[in-house]
Amino acid sequence: MSKEMIDKALSRATDTKACVIGDGVLAQTAAMFRAEFPGSNHAIVICDPRTRAAAGERVEALLKEAGVEVSEYVLEPGGKTFHADYHYAAEVREEIKAAGVEKDGGKIVPVAVGSGVVNDLVKLASGEVGVPYMVCATAASVDGYSSFGAAIRSPEGAKQTYACPAPRAILADLDVMRTAPAWMAASGFADLMAKVPAGADWILAYELGATQWHDSAWHTVQDGLKEAIGDPEGVAAMKTEPLTRFVEGLMLGGFAMQDMQSSRPASGAEHLFSHLLEMRDHTFNGDIVPHGIQVGVFTLFMCRVYEQILAFDYSKLDVEATLGNWKPLEEQERIGAAAFAGTKFPDLGVKTVRSKYVDREVVRKRLEDFKTRWPQIKSRLERQLVPSAEIERRLKVVGAPTTPEEIGSTVEASLADAKKTIFMRDRYMALDFLALTGQLDEFAMRGFAR
Repeated sequence: MSKEMIDKALSRATDTKACVIGDGVLAQTAAMFRAEFPGSNHAIVICDPRTRAAAGERVEALLKEAGVEVSEYVLEPGGKTFHADYHYAAEVREEIKAAGVEKDGGKIVPVAVGSGVVNDLVKLASGEVGVPYMVCATAASVDGYSSFGAAIRSPEGAKQTYACPAPRAILADLDVMRTAPAWMAASGFADLMAKVPAGADWILAYELGATQWHDSAWHTVQDGLKEAIGDPEGVAAMKTEPLTRFVEGLMLGGFAMQDMQSSRPASGAEHLFSHLLEMRDHTFNGDIVPHGIQVGVFTLFMCRVYEQILAFDYSKLDVEATLGNWKPLEEQERIGAAAFAGTKFPDLGVKTVRSKYVDREVVRKRLEDFKTRWPQIKSRLERQLVPSAEIERRLKVVGAPTTPEEIGSTVEASLADAKKTIFMRDRYMALDFLALTGQLDEFAMRGFAR
């Protein structure tokens, strides 16, 4: 992986124009501000007490030394732990307005100094105000720095992705990231490894004729992925070279999402397990489990599921027997409605069913074609995947959990969630395919076996 890959991805990104990663690059804050926001001379630095100490004070000082007028807003200044709730985004939005959206002939520039939560709050607030922003990343914890959209808990209490532009400029200082708690890098590394089964889901869905392909987004994520996740020991030790590749991998995932205007390049079924936990306000030991930590557990699960798919000879698939599992729209809608009955999302399952529904003859043609081409499809999946034992080893090396129990869930609950994931989003995945072939229960049970 290299700067050339970042530059190439930036050329296709819709919102982000500059991204600098490396040791000591926080010193470039003012130069990036001047280059990417010409005509603006007023920044509002948004952080929390921890990220203010890690980098925020220096960011402010560097901007002031360059002659930039600087305001500051500290989220929960008393140090209270907070999450990406909409009311915080609304607070930030009002602070941006109060500081003066138009200042000295130019728009104010919000500067987020933090990790995933601070970045998402500033991203949404800036989008609502209609001004571009920059972020100084303080931890290697998420791929959301560079993605469009912000994952925020709505006023009604439901976690959802709000549409809003990605940052115009990103600074990721590895020296700052080294000061973050170790679990944050573990969360980011697990989230990056999720691109392995997510890529397999995309391949499988495409080969079944259930999704579109986007070549540049695919290559942005996947071309350097194996290298980016190839040295967990180096990442755990925070060595410059492996840490740089890892952080580049996180950023590339977001750039691919900008390019395609979809999260398909960076997430698959493994992410939907995490979203289900978030929808239930899941906590463990009194706190929310970080998104990447949750995703890592189900990344391992999905890699195990794919190993069972690869071990089955689909060139011998009984298409007529499989079609017996297909159900007409009305019946699928009833099942989808039952999946989320009594939740904050009672209509989610029905909407998802309608978005993915195809008639019996389309399914027949898909299966017959899949059966014929299984050797080629299998070969493509094999090239994409990493052995589950190696996925498990790498998760443990960086300090990420590998079992549902380690994140406060259970195998039983996770098995139930495996069935619900197919009713969560209009995205075809391996679990949709296994539900059709009648193998979902068996393969999921084995996927959690230890």
